[in-house]
Amino acid sequence: MARKDEIVAAIREHPVVVITGATGSGKTTQLPKMCLEAGRGVGGRIACTQPRRVAAITVAARVAEELGPEGEALVGYKIRFADHTRPTTRIKFVTDGMLLAETQGDPELRAYDTIIVDEAHERSLNIDFLLGILQRLLSRRKDLRVVITSATIDTQKFSRAFDDAPIIEVSGRTHPVETRYRPVDPEAEDAGEITYVDQAVSAVVELHRNRCREDVLVFMPTERDIAETVESLEKQRLDRCVVLPLFGRLSGGEQGRVFRPVQGQKIVVATNVAETSVTVPGIRYVIDTGLARLSTYNPRARTHSLPVRPVSRSSADQRRGRCGRVAPGICIRLYSEEDYDNRPEFTRPEIQRANLAEVILRMISLKLGDPAAFPFIDPPHPRAIKDGFATLDELGAIDADRKLTAAGRLMARLPLDPRVSRMILEAQRNRCLREVVIIASGLSVQDPRERPAEKRPQADAAHARFQVPGSDFLSYLKIWDAYHDSLERLRSQGQMRKFCKEHFLSFNRMREWRDVHEQITGVLKQEEGFAVNREGANFAAIHRAILSGHLRNIAMKKEKNLYLGAQDK
Repeated sequence: MARKDEIVAAIREHPVVVITGATGSGKTTQLPKMCLEAGRGVGGRIACTQPRRVAAITVAARVAEELGPEGEALVGYKIRFADHTRPTTRIKFVTDGMLLAETQGDPELRAYDTIIVDEAHERSLNIDFLLGILQRLLSRRKDLRVVITSATIDTQKFSRAFDDAPIIEVSGRTHPVETRYRPVDPEAEDAGEITYVDQAVSAVVELHRNRCREDVLVFMPTERDIAETVESLEKQRLDRCVVLPLFGRLSGGEQGRVFRPVQGQKIVVATNVAETSVTVPGIRYVIDTGLARLSTYNPRARTHSLPVRPVSRSSADQRRGRCGRVAPGICIRLYSEEDYDNRPEFTRPEIQRANLAEVILRMISLKLGDPAAFPFIDPPHPRAIKDGFATLDELGAIDADRKLTAAGRLMARLPLDPRVSRMILEAQRNRCLREVVIIASGLSVQDPRERPAEKRPQADAAHARFQVPGSDFLSYLKIWDAYHDSLERLRSQGQMRKFCKEHFLSFNRMREWRDVHEQITGVLKQEEGFAVNREGANFAAIHRAILSGHLRNIAMKKEKNLYLGAQDK
């Protein structure tokens, strides 16, 4: 990696160093090793945060391999539900959410003498929280070193936030990349004649027919788009091609296939998980839809959505940077150059588009003080903070002095949106804990029901067995019970995959649902009075509990399609 000696010296001399450089410059894998060379990892571990689980796992394996025989003992990772570290671990790759969770038991992060905040440009809630906490910690921990890194970071903003920390820019990709613009015809798209999936498949086929046989990376916004693209490409029967999906919810084994060599051409279809930390080796061609899912909350309407939106220019450049690392590359953008030029330079930070109720609850629990005074890089809007406090008050999580109530303390411990946590507290009073914990954990993951475009009638028929007249919530119970009845009977992972496929359920989402359920029940077992009901709960009790978390969403039907909501809205 370029400027290695300068970086090692800067880590020794400065409490904070900002590293920026193009995709492929080796920041993620080389910086932890440079920290070791700078004498770090002695007074505590070196933590390297990653925004996604797949990145933490794959990068840890790569760094361990590069360190040779001692690598396995020196390098580990920690993600949700899995801690693969040992007493000898000196470099620990960890999701930013897990490192943030560790501050509850270790407020000053004394377990670490160095913290690398990687992919800081993503500006997730967890990253902004960590940066604010680290700003405060540095005044108390003179031994701590912080390295902030990303390929498309707003370097001056981060430097100013950390007392004009030094900025070091490193070079990466050396091969030229040709950018081609192939926008989808808007009229044909509006008429339903073509989609960005169709356009991406056509681009892959065109490359193949032009004897461009090196590996291809296709960016899609959703898992459903990935499944549709993979199926469409497989139907093309391209000679000596292996088509592989890549997204965060895949198992480690399934994700690992993407990084192994194949006989012939590898075509990887991925979400933005492949945009930053995870580098798929050998990519010569990138096909970019220019789209991603972006979580957005409207405080005025109190609605949360996860729409597909155009990515920023910096994200588009990250995607382009995935090719051209081993030889000259080609990036095909399925949008116009004018569209690219008109996009914002950076993605709007999540703190400015999130429901702050959960953020504020976490801040009070961690004793981080007033959200308006917390050193966020980009502070949230005062209206959003006010709405967050109002929601917590409505849920009974805080008192008049904005201190946590007993209910609020438990809600802060649960890995859930406060509104969903409130449902569980009410379920205890209504003796429907078993049912509501299942529903609450199901609401915390993506809907496990799959409805592929080409098999919608079959999927609808399969899902019909889970329908409950009068309640979509009780459908979650039917899915859960059917899955677990089969699990007890079949006990084979292969058979359960078959069960999920036959019933158009996502095996990975069902597994995540079970993991969240297990985490919730683990917390509740430590609380008095949260015994699971042995008798089945009735319809009214379950729905009273559910409504307790969504009081402002309750409305009374007045006439035809007119409803009167809370606060006469």
